[in-house]
Amino acid sequence: MASHTDYLLHLADNAVVLGQRNAEWCGHGPILEEDLAMANNSLDLIGQARLLYQQVAALRADGSTEDRLAYFRNEQEFSNFTLLELPHSTALAPTAAGSRDYAVTIARNYLYSAYMALVWEALAASCDAQLAAIAARSLKETQYHLRHASDWLLRMGDGTEESHQRMQAALDHLMPYTQEFWLAPPAHAAALQAGIAIDPAMLRAAWDAEVDATLAQATLRRPAAQGFVPTGSQRLHSEHLGFLLAEMQCLARAHPEAVW
Repeated sequence: MASHTDYLLHLADNAVVLGQRNAEWCGHGPILEEDLAMANNSLDLIGQARLLYQQVAALRADGSTEDRLAYFRNEQEFSNFTLLELPHSTALAPTAAGSRDYAVTIARNYLYSAYMALVWEALAASCDAQLAAIAARSLKETQYHLRHASDWLLRMGDGTEESHQRMQAALDHLMPYTQEFWLAPPAHAAALQAGIAIDPAMLRAAWDAEVDATLAQATLRRPAAQGFVPTGSQRLHSEHLGFLLAEMQCLARAHPEAVW
């Protein structure tokens, strides 16, 4: 049971953290249409997280709720990929909201959506019928996210000299963090053996083919994915997750008994 819920929490934490990150563009998008598109992207991800948190709460049957799981766990309890908690900047310590770079957002959404489209497709055959149903629904949303990110990756990569340089810099910055996609945490082993989870290593060839084809079309160079291997999925995070959760959780923690 613990391995089952740990796996579901990993999927939910990925979705809620990236949903929170992308929501930071609300009211600050480069154009109005993108402001709305990124808000819808965030709502899709938060909706996926809600369904997964609800299933975790049902399996635990210990009084947990989706709100408790999202708003009242500390950063050491989250198991999202490190990639998803990083700021919208190639600088590891951006000094202001004005330093956000839309190229970083698009590159991250592309790399993650290309991965999750494969994950959800595989999980549609999970032995957990509820997870399979969530996967089938989430796949449609993720395919849209992938199409949106791909379109902008192509526009920026094959656009002006500046847009090309910014997108290449974003990929150079983010690609090493994708190493974490292929390293299933030990806690997921039992869920994998039970047919609930999937082995991410089995998806790598398809992800490589998708990324290589899109980057070639965008006239972008694929950076090497090497260096420090991030460990967010093992609950060892960068310094950025604590700040993200502080903003995301502050209202719920200030008024824990509030109802709407």
